[in-house]
Amino acid sequence: MQRASEGQPCDISGIENYEQIDECGGIQWPWSKADAAQRDRPAQHRRLFDDGHFPHVDGRARLIIDDITPTPEFPDDEYPMVLLTGRGTVSQWHTQTRTGKSPVLGKLYPKNPYVEIHPDDAHGIGVVNGDQVRVRSRRGQAEAAAFVSPTVQPGHVFMPMHYEATNKLTLRSFDPHSHQPNYKYSAVTIEPIKHVR
Repeated sequence: MQRASEGQPCDISGIENYEQIDECGGIQWPWSKADAAQRDRPAQHRRLFDDGHFPHVDGRARLIIDDITPTPEFPDDEYPMVLLTGRGTVSQWHTQTRTGKSPVLGKLYPKNPYVEIHPDDAHGIGVVNGDQVRVRSRRGQAEAAAFVSPTVQPGHVFMPMHYEATNKLTLRSFDPHSHQPNYKYSAVTIEPIKHVR
């Protein structure tokens, strides 16, 4: 991994690196060895564009206003639940292309996929906390451990986007302006996996 502005390698796995980041109030990436060697606290960069200057000739932001379009998929009788995805833990970022290579971070989140499900929904399908379940969408299926929690609404389930299995379930539609994939919302069904004991 390189720091574009200085071409210096960044250390994302050293304990000394993370303790120093904490001491400096949570410096955002990249954090180079040159930064770590500094005795003084580096400048804080908490937000992009906090100076009000944007990378355009006139220095102003470009805002896109568009009509709100409905999600391309709704729950139905076959896929009655809404799958939401997002960050699972503070130690997981994006699709783990970088953080997945860090042994330190790897110890801080569950190795195998999990799905958060409301207690009422879990009871309705005969699932208790820790059971293995199959999550199916129109695009694929994934096995995950059930994490029964009231933090999700009834009718919704949540899976971290960082697991490859999660992305087998999500939609393949894209925002026409940013080209970001629509990974946040799709219709699924969940069933318990019965193991012979």
